[in-house]
Amino acid sequence: MLPIVHFQDLGLIDYQEAWDYQEKLFAQSIALKIERRNGTSEEETKNYLLFCEHPHVYTLGKSGTEEHLLLNQEGLDEFDAKFYKINRGGDITYHGPGQLVAYPIFDLDYFFTDIHKYMRYLEEAVIGVLAHYGVKGERSEGFTGVWIDTDKPTARKICAMGVKSSRWVTMHGIGFNVNSNLSYFSHIVPCGIEDKAVTSLQQELGRPVDMQEVKDLLQEKLASQFGFTYAQ
Repeated sequence: MLPIVHFQDLGLIDYQEAWDYQEKLFAQSIALKIERRNGTSEEETKNYLLFCEHPHVYTLGKSGTEEHLLLNQEGLDEFDAKFYKINRGGDITYHGPGQLVAYPIFDLDYFFTDIHKYMRYLEEAVIGVLAHYGVKGERSEGFTGVWIDTDKPTARKICAMGVKSSRWVTMHGIGFNVNSNLSYFSHIVPCGIEDKAVTSLQQELGRPVDMQEVKDLLQEKLASQFGFTYAQ
């Protein structure tokens, strides 16, 4: 029997609100796992996949440095952006309208207990979506996420990733630049990488992309990659 994932599209949602919701689901799963281990509950954990977009926001992971944000508070206000230090891995990144954000809150005991493999699976799903549009997504050695033209001076990142896990439950996830306003990346050192550019699917294709179509494709690719089915 395939694992079941509960899908929710949160639409355009404030970063803090989405983070709080993730934390709630994450904490519920961890508490259930502890109760099951202690024999005080037989209830099973649930897997969730959240899609959303955020208003302009910069987030800094645990391994990042605040110097990679090139705006002070006045600059953030000018560009109508917020800034949060958060508990995922990785450095600084940007989220905003036109970027598809995916947050899997998965109990990896349903799949495999290997975070490295988990990250590669997320990357492979995005690579599959890009292939649908005739764009060749790639991995860049030493970096997470999905890239284009990794062997050229024009190497550019199209999808950033950062996760947190505890007791094999995951949170946070991916930021896939679909129709993103790429000028916002000029105010940070994206993911702490100074010598590579960022791009979007819109920029690669030279036209806006139907976000709902990308969402449908990513849902399909994630289900195929991980081998799960969606709750009805």
